[in-house]
Amino acid sequence: MKPGLLLFCGAAVIAAAPVKIDWNKVVRESKTTATLQVVVNPPLRPGSTIHERTFEELRKLGADYVRYVPWLPYPKLAVAELEPPANGKTSWDFSLIDPMTIDFLKATEGHPVILNFSTIPQWMFKTEKPVPYPADPDEPVWNYQQGSQLRDPSMKELGDYYGRLVAWYTKGGFVDEFGKQHKSGHHFKIDYWEILNEVEGEHNTTPEQYTARYDAIVERIRRVAPQMKFVGLGLGGPSQGPQYFEHFLNPKNHRPGIPLDMISYHFYAVPQPDETMEIQQHTYFTQADGFLNTVRYVESIRKRLSPKTRTTVNEIGSISAEDLAQDKPGYVFKPIANAYWNLSGATYAYVFARLASMGIDIAGESQLVGYPTQFPSVSLVDWNTGAPNARFRVLELLKNNFGPGDKIVATSGAPDFVHAQGFVTRDGKHKLLLVSKRGREIEVPLTGAANATAAIVDQTTQGNPARSETLSGDAFRLPGYGVAVITLP
Repeated sequence: MKPGLLLFCGAAVIAAAPVKIDWNKVVRESKTTATLQVVVNPPLRPGSTIHERTFEELRKLGADYVRYVPWLPYPKLAVAELEPPANGKTSWDFSLIDPMTIDFLKATEGHPVILNFSTIPQWMFKTEKPVPYPADPDEPVWNYQQGSQLRDPSMKELGDYYGRLVAWYTKGGFVDEFGKQHKSGHHFKIDYWEILNEVEGEHNTTPEQYTARYDAIVERIRRVAPQMKFVGLGLGGPSQGPQYFEHFLNPKNHRPGIPLDMISYHFYAVPQPDETMEIQQHTYFTQADGFLNTVRYVESIRKRLSPKTRTTVNEIGSISAEDLAQDKPGYVFKPIANAYWNLSGATYAYVFARLASMGIDIAGESQLVGYPTQFPSVSLVDWNTGAPNARFRVLELLKNNFGPGDKIVATSGAPDFVHAQGFVTRDGKHKLLLVSKRGREIEVPLTGAANATAAIVDQTTQGNPARSETLSGDAFRLPGYGVAVITLP
């Protein structure tokens, strides 16, 4: 088929205007990498029944810019110095942290990564009394992060902690607060270090506080790793915090020489507790469109204040209403319908396509492993077996077909329930991404598409790899919540 116009002339259920794709009209060159985040939790620990399978799936995926986050519910798995230094002794201990971190760095070897040890040791904050943490490293705790003011207003203590963390993994070890050498033997290449996470909620950090802490941490890390690049903000609710972008992205608010390499923020679609799947299919995509309006607003701030700063939306997903009650007494996990994983995967594919069209650098799906009591609805694998689910397979489909350097071509007229986007890939192939926003099958007539091939993730494939289909005529039946990549002959 020669480059030109490809017409989509209707749908099986609701009449729609034709979709036109002009393969010769390039709207933008894509910068967008499809990837994921890996959040530290007990199923990833050595000895877990899914440990080996999960890290092997991560290795086989081969994604760039995977984000690795040891975080607050598991202090012993995330904080390397749980007690304040005193009387000539420190509590530095990587025995529980290293195994997962090393497995992650080995599984992503050869690819750029982003590390974020997001949890500041609690003793660095002023509180009425010390904040306890569980002796059992696998026991979650939701109140570890307390206080808003650092006990050391100079922030040297804070910066030194992160400087030593980086030295442990990149320089073979560090010297502690009392001059003692701690040797790791690690000399890993870490491309980006993200500074803290969802700071508007954690420690109620103000834009001014965050910017000052970012500068202190970055300045200290650069003494250890002068080539390191950095990610800032990690906002959980970007639509509610324009003041963070306005303050942080203004170079005048930083110490001299502090880089603003990349910013980050998050999106989750969250339904109301009484919503059925039939209703959720509307909610997820409506909320996604609202988030994309936020992206446009943030982009206007970034381009005005710091146009060379890149952007990663590094948590994209959906959270069931039940997950929000997981820390409440009486919580009982409710099984998740198979169709949910496809709906959530389709939501990610839609956001990815729109972010690519907007010039965003990284679109990270959240997260490799979730499980009952730890956001099971965000998991990319089966927490019992480690096998991929449909969300993982959608990410795999996007990662294997689209990437930076592709040409995004003019695509217009798609009906509300199907998102269509044409790409001319780096190797010159003409590919069409189709995303179904509805749970019903939609017949999409194609003109001149006989012998085109389609790779499809749908409710029949579930967690299996995408199935292949060769189009025999001028129509394609897009399955409910299906994500398809059609390669034109």
